Amino acid sequence: MADTKDAQATVSDGGAEYLIRHTTLRQLQVLEAICRLGSFTRAAEELFLSQPTVSMQIKKLADTLGTPLFRQTGRSVEPTDAGRQVYASCREILGSLSNLDVKLSDLKQLRRGRLRLGVLTTAASVAPEILGAFCLRYPGIDVSLQVTNREHIAERLRAHDDDLYVTGQPREDDDEIETTPFAPNPLVMVARADHPLVQERDIPLARLAGENLILREPGSGIRDAVLKHFTALGVQPQVRMELGSNEAIKHAIVGGLGISALSLHSLTLESAGGQLALLDVEGFPIMRRWHLVYWRGRELSLVARTFLDFAMEYEPEVRARLAEAQAAFDRTRLKHSRPEEPA
Repeated sequence: MADTKDAQATVSDGGAEYLIRHTTLRQLQVLEAICRLGSFTRAAEELFLSQPTVSMQIKKLADTLGTPLFRQTGRSVEPTDAGRQVYASCREILGSLSNLDVKLSDLKQLRRGRLRLGVLTTAASVAPEILGAFCLRYPGIDVSLQVTNREHIAERLRAHDDDLYVTGQPREDDDEIETTPFAPNPLVMVARADHPLVQERDIPLARLAGENLILREPGSGIRDAVLKHFTALGVQPQVRMELGSNEAIKHAIVGGLGISALSLHSLTLESAGGQLALLDVEGFPIMRRWHLVYWRGRELSLVARTFLDFAMEYEPEVRARLAEAQAAFDRTRLKHSRPEEPA
């Protein structure tokens, strides 16, 4: 009797911490089976245990809780008031574990899960395409897409706000991040379709020195790559304006304000429109690649790892889309090169 009183006092004083240390899931499973089946013997048979083992597990649980859990009623047993309370908690705990097993199974088979992507503004034309194909294969995955500039991508990366980041060329000296190239990102020189240079071939870069060049804002990876290319060939470009988005640059080109270098990805929707054309310029396209980036040492979730692998496997589709855009621009060039039919 003293042991029971001591146990009751300990449970009262220690609360949940005491129960966690002194009860086992096996004990709870045994109690649940006895309450449900009304018999120690049938519970033992269901759990593939001997009856003495079942009795011993319940005795240990009763000693820990400091109160009897069952009473004998003829040939069967029924839970005491305390036993019914423990049984109700057992059902919740074991039910939660059962649901957890289903959820983990779903995660392993990618029937559910969540993917958070941070996407550089200039990659907004390629990331949704790949993400859309990924969601078709794994429709149970919830996705979040944050499109922002280079500075904010770096902030989100440091804060671990997303699972993966789609960026351009990362800095070579940054040893804190893992980078995986997954798709080509050719930079092409773009002009209005009726620009005089559209019909010329193998245009020396020096010919562009007198053209009004439109560039992205300072800090842009495309801007850095283009200016580096001009400098390497000893050409000083005439920068007319700097704009903060590819869409603004395309509108400026159509408006006759100048020419620019853009990612071919950002032009795929306009390739059949006839207002823009690609220039055949020395050293272009500048071949770059898109990268998937994450913090080094941070373990990727199963969903994020699967998306990374999927993006790499999707590269042939990306190349095919770029080839289609290139062919459409070539048709636009041919259309503008034909002499007008006489009336």
